[in-house]
Amino acid sequence: MPVSTKPVLSTSVLSSAIASSVTVSKPRVAVVLMNLGTPDAPTPAAVRKFLKQFLSDQRVIEIPRLLWAIILNLFVLPFRPKRVAKAYASIWQDGDSPMRLILQQQVDLLAERLQQRFAHVDVRVLPAMSYGAPSTYGALDQIRQAGIEHVIVLPLFPQYSATSTGAAIDAVNQWTSKQRDMLSICVIKDYYQHPLLIKALAQTVREYQQEHGQPDKLLMSFHGIPKPYADKGDPYPERCHVTARLVAQALGLTDEQWAISFQSRFGKQEWVKPYTSDLLQQWAAEGVRDIQVISPAFSADCLETLEELALENQHIFLQAGGKSYHYIPALNAHPVHLDMMEALTAPLIEGFLNSGIVSGTEPVHCAAQTSSPDL
Repeated sequence: MPVSTKPVLSTSVLSSAIASSVTVSKPRVAVVLMNLGTPDAPTPAAVRKFLKQFLSDQRVIEIPRLLWAIILNLFVLPFRPKRVAKAYASIWQDGDSPMRLILQQQVDLLAERLQQRFAHVDVRVLPAMSYGAPSTYGALDQIRQAGIEHVIVLPLFPQYSATSTGAAIDAVNQWTSKQRDMLSICVIKDYYQHPLLIKALAQTVREYQQEHGQPDKLLMSFHGIPKPYADKGDPYPERCHVTARLVAQALGLTDEQWAISFQSRFGKQEWVKPYTSDLLQQWAAEGVRDIQVISPAFSADCLETLEELALENQHIFLQAGGKSYHYIPALNAHPVHLDMMEALTAPLIEGFLNSGIVSGTEPVHCAAQTSSPDL
């Protein structure tokens, strides 16, 4: 019988060859930071496009659709964009919207932190807006195209409202409703009393006052919502009061040294009170001369802070007799703000890893969740 002269591979050599040919990929997770949105340019046409999308959302405007369509298209969009475009032009920075620029800074810094913390995980952090660009659809499409199945969505609205966080969750759900193969998505509902949020807000006030001194009063001005929304169960005003009280406690303020108010009223409908503009006039009439204002509802400076709060409301206070009005910038890319974002997202990444979900078991859909003071 002829004897084969072909070389025979030993078991150990064969195992080594197989092992060397197998590439072990890192687990992959995506984090999406979401804000509300901004026009593409400070022009009437771009603002009109943005406002049409924003004001057509039933989460934002709850007037019956047909009636609101008439009002929006005949009385709002033909006139409001020109005025709003001028306001945007006054705050436009480096050829872009401050909100979009700051969101990208937050994305880059959080990605750096999470990638260092989870060196064995492929962590992607992406920006998204509920309205305008970068869109929620675009971010989730990128995640799907990258083959990532596990997503953490952090809407950057500290206090939940159906008009903000609810709309962000709707945008995610609208995308998922068109997918045949669902992703595993965890949505962080809000973080209005998270210790690191309170620490960050208090620290920015202290840092500002170290340079500009102590005011007669500190005003915490939040974006408002229509009063009927709150009456129907939107928890936003209550959450704003909790945040403000915790910040005041962290700063050691007495009740006479601070107050809460609500800004950005739109239309003739009653909104939650007190209105920021009314309180500023009242304080000036009462002899309050020096105030500082912070807006704990905004995670990034934008039109409502840089133009309305810092400029328009300053004019109201000074015209009413006040002497000194200072706006304290939003948290933006402050290190403690990034500490909070990391503290919110890292445990969810660890949860994916520890459950084995990331390594290939069945995808799950995580219910929206909120932070607690114990995090």
